Amino acid sequence: MKIIVLTLWCLLPLGLVAYHYGPGQQRVKLDAAAAAIEKATSRSASSEWKGAISAYEEALAKLPKERVEEARRIRLELAKVRMEAAELPKAREELAVLADELAQDPHAHAGLRDEALATLATSRFYMTYLMKLEGLPDSDWEPEIEAARQEQKLLVQRATAAGDEKAAAKHADDLESSIRLARMEPEELYGKAIPKQCNCKSGKCNKPSDKPGNKKPEDARGASAGPPVDGQGS
Repeated sequence: MKIIVLTLWCLLPLGLVAYHYGPGQQRVKLDAAAAAIEKATSRSASSEWKGAISAYEEALAKLPKERVEEARRIRLELAKVRMEAAELPKAREELAVLADELAQDPHAHAGLRDEALATLATSRFYMTYLMKLEGLPDSDWEPEIEAARQEQKLLVQRATAAGDEKAAAKHADDLESSIRLARMEPEELYGKAIPKQCNCKSGKCNKPSDKPGNKKPEDARGASAGPPVDGQGS
């Protein structure tokens, strides 16, 4: 009996070492990511957008690679914060990639998929707003707002099929906002308060880059939650 106890006692350090370099490291990474997310949430609540961006990026860097769904949620929140921090073009690109990734994954959470698509269309709405303010030709902004409209129609259909009348009404309102924006002349926007998401100082708001993730999906996947064109929406 003493020999068994002694053997187990000698093996204990080996077990601790194995845990430290195995599940223990996983736990450490998860705790670090959770702490960064908490910091990002706190800074977002205080409108410290740049700090929130840094914290979300830190969370993504520390999150174990296999935690795909959690990473997607963080990426969505990061894009939302970028829009608040006047980083609309970058947010627009990241949302396009994320929305397409979720659309292609049959196991993706439906709620997250639709929220990402709705946020993508919101960014399209703001990009259109900016391009029209800058007086760019119709050929530049029409594809963007048309993609948003098609995405909003899809969201209305999904919400209706799921019996979610509130969500369907919200997406329908967003669709109407996009239609109104498409019909407005640039002069009609000049006297309105510019949405803060459109106060981009990067000098790159003219047009989204032509990356694969930014192309309009052929099956019109995506969704938008565009604010009213008076700039008073969320």
